[in-house]
Amino acid sequence: MMTAGRLSFCNITALAPMVRVGTLPMRLLALDYGADVVYCEELIDIKMAQCQRVENQVLQTVDFVAPDDRVMFRTCEREKDRVVFQMGTADPDRALIVAQLVENDVAAIDVNMGCPKEYSTKGGMGAALLSDPDKIEAILKKLVTGVSIPVTCKIRILPSVEETVSLVKRIEKTGVAAVAVHGRLKEERPRHPLHCDYIQAVARAVSIPVIANGGSLDMVKTNADIEEFRKATGASSVMLARAAMWNASVFTNQGPLPLEKVMEDYIKYAIRYDNNAFNSKYCLCQMLRDKVESPLGKRVQAAQTTAEISEAYGLQEFYQQIQKEQQSRRDALQSDSQPDRPVMDGDVTTMAVKFERREYPPHITPKMFLLEWSRKEKLEQPLYEMVQRSQDRAFQSTVTIAGKKYRSSLWEKSKKFAEQAAAIVCLRILGVPEGRIGEEDSGLVCKRKRDGKLNGNTEEEGSKKRHVVDIQQETDDTKTVVVANGDHRDPDTPPEQA
Repeated sequence: MMTAGRLSFCNITALAPMVRVGTLPMRLLALDYGADVVYCEELIDIKMAQCQRVENQVLQTVDFVAPDDRVMFRTCEREKDRVVFQMGTADPDRALIVAQLVENDVAAIDVNMGCPKEYSTKGGMGAALLSDPDKIEAILKKLVTGVSIPVTCKIRILPSVEETVSLVKRIEKTGVAAVAVHGRLKEERPRHPLHCDYIQAVARAVSIPVIANGGSLDMVKTNADIEEFRKATGASSVMLARAAMWNASVFTNQGPLPLEKVMEDYIKYAIRYDNNAFNSKYCLCQMLRDKVESPLGKRVQAAQTTAEISEAYGLQEFYQQIQKEQQSRRDALQSDSQPDRPVMDGDVTTMAVKFERREYPPHITPKMFLLEWSRKEKLEQPLYEMVQRSQDRAFQSTVTIAGKKYRSSLWEKSKKFAEQAAAIVCLRILGVPEGRIGEEDSGLVCKRKRDGKLNGNTEEEGSKKRHVVDIQQETDDTKTVVVANGDHRDPDTPPEQA
């Protein structure tokens, strides 16, 4: 569906943007089954504007990562020419910042102007924009002139056909490539009938492609129904939400495929691209629908990890195979990269190290390993000193142990990550394991679990008590000082006088 290198919205069938559903596994699944275009879930401009673009060489994806290390948007080469990035926005300037951040990794930008949910409308986004056509124009014009890829929007209908047509004509003049129309008022829900006549009127009134949406319950249950829905609305294209969520094989004329096959294909993508386990659970429960209380449904609901979801569907071997492949990539990247060389900065040993949370098991951190090592060696516990750079509020931490100081030369966005990076430098210099996934068991942190009991308490109770104490000690042993330009100074040293 490409025209001169640009995504075309004529005569397409698309996966609609759906919150918590339109993540990478579902988008790839829809493409496999025959969707021409796939939209990501609505992502809010304020959150996306804080993200950094990261090339994930282990997963072979491009990730947009928030300051708290959450992946807000993940994409890959497979969908690059067919994925539409949908944002929630009410601010033209911020919308452009986000669009320019992602434009080289997606095929088009879409603005959500139809979501009636409070989380969207309370910020003036989504369906709230329908009552502010001037702002709609400002946002769309800013995007159309500011990015090199197509810009579209998705709306709901207004109370009258005339108002709806008038709005879409204004939207067309901004230069957008297409407009998707959900044929319901913002107050209406899926149980209300779809207003196909409104979509027909819009399609007749404008020359840009109109994408019909909202027919999943009333009109589209199978692949054959898609063309009937297109004819009934007079639209150029069709966008499916719930029909695709329930069974993505609605996009193939070979379907519908058995739900078990569809769920298995979905889980394989969730494993391969490290999808959040709770997001995967949500999508699987939507597919199960009235079978969510079946034995399989209960196992899915009880699962806490992707490994447990894989086990519920008999995909343990596939899960383990992908884990091995990804670990091999990590090891290869580690060996291929320039080895980190320690550099002395005054009396501090430094290395260029970042703390990557995904490289460590849940509840295991380098700081825990360093603390346990110091206890084993009967040393005073590690002391962390923090500095904050004023221009971007980034952090660096120096850890002191056995009279020697260690620090990462890289700045982190949080105090916690800065301390973990300092602990990693110390552990690597000392040749002590740091707890990364794939390391052999050192016995430092896990020894207590193998011993079973602590002072008459169960292992779990003892572990919890020690964990609370460790956290308190870590908090008490951290000092912070703000620095203007990243130069380091002992926290107890007064600033130089001008």
